[in-house]
Formats: sequence, structure tokens, C-alpha cells
Amino acid sequence: MGKNTFGKVMPRALAQYLSVMGEQIKLARKRRHLSMQDVADRATVTRLTVSKVEHGDQTVSMGIYARVLFALNLEKDLLQLAADDALGRQIQDAELLRK
Repeated sequence: MGKNTFGKVMPRALAQYLSVMGEQIKLARKRRHLSMQDVADRATVTRLTVSKVEHGDQTVSMGIYARVLFALNLEKDLLQLAADDALGRQIQDAELLRK
């Protein structure tokens, strides 16, 4: 990757995760019988921004995703991010066993 493209190309796996997350947000909205405009009003964003979130657009900020989750009463799901750090625990345990 050239220096001019660094940070502009998202790894495919991350793009897929964002797409899945967007689809889950869309399903949550539909389960609540809310329109995109309803969510946009609650999250104080535009309907277009909600559409971008639901498509997993990588240019949308984490803060906007958080506001949309809040509008759906799913903000506590943010606490699950990196909550189960299995690799970090393995590294820590290995260091503790060496001492």
C-alpha cells in the first residue's frame, strides 16, 4: 500500500463487520416500527445519515453510530465493545506466569 492510500482503504473484514452492524441496526429499527426519519429525529441527524449507518458506511463517525444506538435504546450495547479481550488476557497471563 502506498503512502498516499494509507488510512483510506479499510480491510475487507472490517467493511463486512460494519455492513453486518448496519444491518443489525436496520432490523432493530424495523422491529420497533420506526421510520428512518423517526430515528434521525431522535438521534439529531439526517435521514441520509441513518441510511449510511444502516449500510455500514465507513465514513460515518463512531459518535453518530452511538447516537443512532441511543435513539433505539441500544446504547448499552456499546459497553460490549472489546469487553471480552481473550488475547489480552492470554498475554497478561503469560507475563504473570513468567514472573
